[in-house]
Amino acid sequence: MVLLIYLIILTGNFLIIGLITTSPRLSSPMYFFLCNLSSCEIIFTANIMPNMIYVMWSDGGIISLGGCITQFYVYSSSGSAECLLLTVMAFDRYLAICNPLRYSSVMNFKTCCHLVVWAWLSGFIGMFIIIITISNLQFCGSDVVDHFFCDLEPILHLSPSDTSLVEMEVLVYAMVMGLLPFLLIILSYVVIFCTIFRIPSNIGRYKAFSTCSSHLASVCTYFGTILILYLLPSRQRSLEINKILSLCYTVLTPLLNPIIYSLRNQEIRACLESVIYFIFPGSNKQCTKTQ
Repeated sequence: MVLLIYLIILTGNFLIIGLITTSPRLSSPMYFFLCNLSSCEIIFTANIMPNMIYVMWSDGGIISLGGCITQFYVYSSSGSAECLLLTVMAFDRYLAICNPLRYSSVMNFKTCCHLVVWAWLSGFIGMFIIIITISNLQFCGSDVVDHFFCDLEPILHLSPSDTSLVEMEVLVYAMVMGLLPFLLIILSYVVIFCTIFRIPSNIGRYKAFSTCSSHLASVCTYFGTILILYLLPSRQRSLEINKILSLCYTVLTPLLNPIIYSLRNQEIRACLESVIYFIFPGSNKQCTKTQ
């Protein structure tokens, strides 16, 4: 089942990237950010799920300490970059809905590139400081990682050293890269919803509300599990609960994001139908191109 989910995630995200990069109709900033989000999802899941499938299939596995720390670094860095990309996408929607007249001048190509580069570099450079601190710990105790992958808590359980510095760094990092972006996203969507309720057309109001509410549901699921894992004291939760929470943002959210952000999008669906009709001319005579 996990293998099937992984294949669906890869197919969905590669399909999104292919459609956005090849279709001139999908050239707006929103799709540029979505393409980067899909790339981030591919890195995030490819780092975790193949090894997770192997561990489940073999009822255990072997990984070196360096490999374990590297897996945690790639997973946490790509997850941080995804948090910032989701924040940028929320800001993009805020400008498009609440300030449409200024949207084109603010969200030009240069600004979009700066925001994307900032999101990627902040995620991978910021996490490197914590990785250096973890690498300086001693690992001479247990060698069993009681988890599907090398998450922070199982790694710290392997070390007999004092991990208070690492935990403090993770707390500060989670507040800056997790809590603050989440609050900014919530604030953006509150303003967006207030603007939506002033739309005179019931159909327009319903479409905008349906799209934004599905985006917000995905964001809350992703950020909620991350904040519970890395902000709340871990000693109050069992390892089994940690595993379940980890599955929410390593498996469930990457599975839902291509559906929520793309397949429910009318322009992406139209492009996909055009591609299918081009490859299989007789498969769907009703595929139309939206203007």
